[in-house]
Amino acid sequence: MRQYTEKITIFLADDDPDDRALFEQALNGFSTKHKLQFFHNGKELLSHFEAPDAELPDILFLDLNMPYFTGTECLVEIRKNPRYRELPIAIYSTSSSEKDQEDTFVNGANVYIKKPDSFEKLQKVLQEVIMVNWQFQTSALNKDMFFISL
Repeated sequence: MRQYTEKITIFLADDDPDDRALFEQALNGFSTKHKLQFFHNGKELLSHFEAPDAELPDILFLDLNMPYFTGTECLVEIRKNPRYRELPIAIYSTSSSEKDQEDTFVNGANVYIKKPDSFEKLQKVLQEVIMVNWQFQTSALNKDMFFISL
């Protein structure tokens, strides 16, 4: 597992305020120092990434069902830019559709997380995903390890 000695920057793009609050609460239970930035829809997220001096996160969590641009549309746009090709992107969705999983895998997501049904499971899955050393995981994506459901 990766040990962070500095603050990790995490972006979450999700239009649901309850999901954002729960996500933040789960992260605040970790000993890992972090900076969390929210984006309320796909348009807001893509606008951020279009800025030439945009801050990059250590990991981006991306909901699929958002207004303006869906998570899949955001994923495709982000991956078009060479600057963001190595950015770890975790799909974070209520959908367990095989089509959604396939589409996001093909378009370059690193992991697909079905939103857990309990706070404890959410903390466990977030800690697991955040602690991965993505530097060594992005070069050999494995579909068998792509979907995480607790």
